Amino acid sequence: HHMINHGDVVLAGVSGGGDSMAMLDMLRKYSQEVPFSLCAVHVHHGIRGEEADRDEALVQDTCRSWGIPFLSYHYPVLELSKKWKMGTEEAGRKVRRAAFEEEKKKCTSSDDDIRIALAHNKNDVAETMLHHLARGSGIRGMAALKPVNGEFIRPVICLERDEIVDYIKETGIPSVMDSSNFEDDYTRNRIRHHILPLMTQEINAKAVSHMAEASELFRQAEEYFKTKAEEMADNCAGKDGTYLLDKEFFTKETILQNYAVREILERLSGHRNDLTAGHIRQ
Repeated sequence: HHMINHGDVVLAGVSGGGDSMAMLDMLRKYSQEVPFSLCAVHVHHGIRGEEADRDEALVQDTCRSWGIPFLSYHYPVLELSKKWKMGTEEAGRKVRRAAFEEEKKKCTSSDDDIRIALAHNKNDVAETMLHHLARGSGIRGMAALKPVNGEFIRPVICLERDEIVDYIKETGIPSVMDSSNFEDDYTRNRIRHHILPLMTQEINAKAVSHMAEASELFRQAEEYFKTKAEEMADNCAGKDGTYLLDKEFFTKETILQNYAVREILERLSGHRNDLTAGHIRQ
C-alpha cells in the first residue's frame, strides 16, 4: 500500500494497549530498513485517573528505552464532551485528531511527507462494518477503515487481534489493558464482546477475516464509483460554479447518479459530513 516512504515523518498514535504497542515495535523495526522519522503521540483523556497515568508512563518509559521521541497531550474529555454536546467516545476522537494536528504544525516536513499511524486491526474493521450497517450505511461506510486514507495509515490492519496478542507474548513487549474495554457502555464494546464472538462461534470461525476481505472489496468499489462520479460532476459543471443535471445525466445507472449528486453537494458545501441518503433522494 506504499504507506511509508524514505524520509517520511510518522506520528504513531500510541495508547499503551497491545495493538498500538505492537504497531510501534513494528514501525521501529521497519525504520531500520526504510529510513524515516518516528514519533509516538500519546493522548491522556483525563478520565481513568491513576490508570491513565500508568498508561502514559508505560509508553513514555518504553519510548525512552527504544530511543523514540515521546509526545503527550492532556485533554479534559468529560468536560469537553459536555461543552461540545457529544458523547465521550466522539469527544475522545476529536481531541486525538487535535493532538495530531498540533504535532503536524511542529514538523518542518511538508504535509505530503507526514503520516499518522493508527493501530486498527481486522477486528476493528469487522466491528466498524457491523456498527455502520446497523446504523444505516452505504458502500463508503462498509469500507470506513482503509489501509491508507490520505495521511492516515493503518500498519496492523492486516492482523487479527489474536495474532497481535500472540506477537506481544512472543516478543515480551510491555502493554496495558484499558479497563473501559471491558465495559458495555459503548456500542463498539457490545459488538466486540457479544456479537462478533457469537458470529465466530456459531456461524463461521473466520468471520472476522472474511469481513475484512469484504471491506477491501467495498473499498475498491467505492473508489471506482467515486472516480465515475467526479467525471459526471465535471460534465454537469457550468462556468459560473453551478451544476445542471440534464437528460443524459438521468440515463446513467441509479448508483452513479447517487454518487454524482453526493459529489456535487460536497463540492458546493465544501464538506462531506452530515450528507445522508435522504439528502441525495431529495
